[in-house]
Amino acid sequence: MAPSARRRPLETAGPVGVFALFIGFWYFMSYVGMSEGRRFLVPAPHVVLNRSFFGIGSAAETTPAVRSTMFKGLLLSAQVAAVGLLIAILLGMALAVLMSRARWIERSLYPYAVALQAIPVLAFVPLIGSFFDFNFRSRVIVCVIIALFPIIANTLFGLVSVDAGMHDLFTLHGASGRDRLWRLQFPAALPSIFTGLRISAGLSVIGAIVGDFFFRQGDAGIGRLIDVYRARNQTPEMFGAVILSALLGIAVFWLFGLLSRRAIGRWHETTGQR
Repeated sequence: MAPSARRRPLETAGPVGVFALFIGFWYFMSYVGMSEGRRFLVPAPHVVLNRSFFGIGSAAETTPAVRSTMFKGLLLSAQVAAVGLLIAILLGMALAVLMSRARWIERSLYPYAVALQAIPVLAFVPLIGSFFDFNFRSRVIVCVIIALFPIIANTLFGLVSVDAGMHDLFTLHGASGRDRLWRLQFPAALPSIFTGLRISAGLSVIGAIVGDFFFRQGDAGIGRLIDVYRARNQTPEMFGAVILSALLGIAVFWLFGLLSRRAIGRWHETTGQR
């Protein structure tokens, strides 16, 4: 049997086994870790699914409305995350290219990128709201702030880490700076760039949820719904909204992983066999 064929069952069994352990631990915490009077704090998985999505049993009348509200909120948060991530990609890659041109530019700009990453985003929320109102644009700005630094750092690392011998080869052929950037540095930097994109994609989802959690005006995204269900002690619905948030983060991470494999193929060691 080929090595790839032997690995296939393990690649399936591993995630399934971890998921089964997680569900088992969840049931244990609900029925053993919590007393009868406190069980509402950690509802069992089937209770969360019934109340939030399936509408089986006592929740059959209210579930369609809850499910519709959740998916509308998820769609809004996904739109915020997508727009914020796109802006972060364009801005972050432009800054990384600029910093890769000269050491003095990197030293001038990079400390501020680090400072932007280090400051807690919650400190920006009141300021952003007072300047741009508490609307879609403000939530996008939060996403950009959170997602920007990994793109800058990883793109810059990839651009400046090209082998010196390859630079010498391009110099011998009289390549221009533009040719060197597009035909040497960017292709060589793709693995680092996609690593930054995968990190920033997940952070953008977090930014959309955090921004929605604190910007309480306009249409409710999934973050605001989590807060509403928490305030109303609708714990199963709150868990359902958290599950949708996690699935959105997993989906965007998987999407950029797929794009990375398509773009890089099998030529780089990060996509090789393990």
